[in-house]
Amino acid sequence: MGDNTVPEIQRTNLANVGLTLKSLGIDNVMQFDFMDPPPDEALLKAHELLYALSSLNKFGELTKYKCSDDIISIAAMLSVGKSIFYRPKDKQVYADNAMMNFHTGNVGDHITLLRVYNSWKKTNYSTQCMRQTRDIRDQLAGLLERVEIELTSNSSDVDAIKKSITSGFFPHSARLQKFGLYKTIKHLQNVRIHPGSGLAQVLPRWVVYHELVLTTKEYMRQVTEINPEWLVEIAPHYYQLKDVEDSYSKKMPRGAGRAYLDR
Repeated sequence: MGDNTVPEIQRTNLANVGLTLKSLGIDNVMQFDFMDPPPDEALLKAHELLYALSSLNKFGELTKYKCSDDIISIAAMLSVGKSIFYRPKDKQVYADNAMMNFHTGNVGDHITLLRVYNSWKKTNYSTQCMRQTRDIRDQLAGLLERVEIELTSNSSDVDAIKKSITSGFFPHSARLQKFGLYKTIKHLQNVRIHPGSGLAQVLPRWVVYHELVLTTKEYMRQVTEINPEWLVEIAPHYYQLKDVEDSYSKKMPRGAGRAYLDR
């Protein structure tokens, strides 16, 4: 250690340490009994990066759809969560309307996050509340460079980004039933789109989602509309044609989509 009396574990980037611990079956890195405990802040940053990496890992085939640069922006935004969306009590309507501008075209929540990040980038990263997102994104970009994955952007090809999202979240798929209710494809679980989603008033027929959250009901958070054929194309080991073919052979439930909201 020489003249430097600070233990290595307290100076190093803890993301690799966290990955090693997780590979050994130690999931709660924050509570691990280190011989020389690193600062809580360093542990927290490592935990945030690991969460972002898990999101990034879910986005398979980054090179196939030539949108790796876009996907790491989405992964970084997902890792930070809703904390970046400030809704002061006296300006909630204004904040919600501003947010809905990013949903133009009903592109889904993942691409909305990309639009928010890109918009912030165009302002030269003016808002400090998103600095954490940029830090995580920079680290993800460095990790991709280390494994020689080229950073390419394809932000104008919405379907390419949606396919990349689907390749990561294909187990999290759901199909619209009646009265705004969805059923997950594999586990047949009844779920709904979270009210905060940009697709909550749209109710697309088929979706993938980032996670489920339980409040009074089971809600899908961060939702993107997909073509059901993509599920078989991208994950033939997981889905068969029979899982999705009824979407072509059967009619939509009466009053499907936006018409549900008029009842």
